[in-house]
Amino acid sequence: MDTPTEGINEEQNSENSAHLAFENRIDLSGLQESVFQIKKQLQKVIVGQKEMMDLLLVSLLADGHVLIEGVPGVAKTITAKLLSKTLQIGFSRIQFTPDLMPSDILGTSVFNVKKSEFEFKKGPIFSNMILIDEINRTPAKTQAALFEVMEEKQVTMDGVTYKMEEPFMVLATQNPIEQEGTYRLPEAQLDRFLFKVIMEYPNAEEELEIIMREQALENTTKISKIATIIEGAKIVEYKTLVNQIKIEANLLKYIANIVVNTRSNSYLYLGASPRASIAILGASKAFAAIEGRDFVTPEDIKKATIPVLQHRVIVTPEREMEGLTSKQIIEQIIETVDIPR
Repeated sequence: MDTPTEGINEEQNSENSAHLAFENRIDLSGLQESVFQIKKQLQKVIVGQKEMMDLLLVSLLADGHVLIEGVPGVAKTITAKLLSKTLQIGFSRIQFTPDLMPSDILGTSVFNVKKSEFEFKKGPIFSNMILIDEINRTPAKTQAALFEVMEEKQVTMDGVTYKMEEPFMVLATQNPIEQEGTYRLPEAQLDRFLFKVIMEYPNAEEELEIIMREQALENTTKISKIATIIEGAKIVEYKTLVNQIKIEANLLKYIANIVVNTRSNSYLYLGASPRASIAILGASKAFAAIEGRDFVTPEDIKKATIPVLQHRVIVTPEREMEGLTSKQIIEQIIETVDIPR
């Protein structure tokens, strides 16, 4: 027989559960399940790199672009291909080379003999997910062609504006080691990437797992193992949910203080722009959504800050010679800014 105390405890637990369910205004269960299933598919091929997978999915939900940096052979390109396979959306790959022209990306006007007029022939940028391989191998003129489409999701040619179809996401790869035949990315373009993801070498256990999986492939391909999880319309719907995630005023101030500190830090030659603040806001909302919360916490902001800022700031030459990286300096800034209570 239940004691009166047990009955009270059960009633309190029931009230607490109801309270928690009521507090969660937005139904994020579908979003969480989709993210889980996409990760499950990616992990069939990709060994480790869990943080990278999280950042790619957060960027997709936060309506951002990603710059993936790593040495050759760490699965930068295949990861982008696999992610596109899990989504029922258009996919386009552009191999950047020194002789690539803006029209090779955006498209060009061609003369239609039957109609006796020029028609715009769309380039490979007109798709949903764009993989730009070796983005730093093309000169500034072609790099600049991406400015408008990455920021405003539109292309203007001959006075006519062509809107991109949603969702629209650019995944770009670059090799940080090889410098011959490469061009430094303009700061204006770097600022248009939500995240910079740095892919590290796998450890010994992961290396063995990679070899074993390759051996088990036999006559099949990596791509064939991946199933499609969600369609483009669902991604757009999830983005709308992410935008509804709540964030308190003191956390907005927390983001602002972190970004402003990058501008006054003596170790940094260039601080982050207001676009970085907006990027941290959007990314932290997406992190919260993946965790099933309809509100942002300081931890969500911390998760977003380094990948958002590390490619937007420039370390002073003196500190760079000492071996300090932008990531280390950003970590120091995060430690010095008071966390809201």
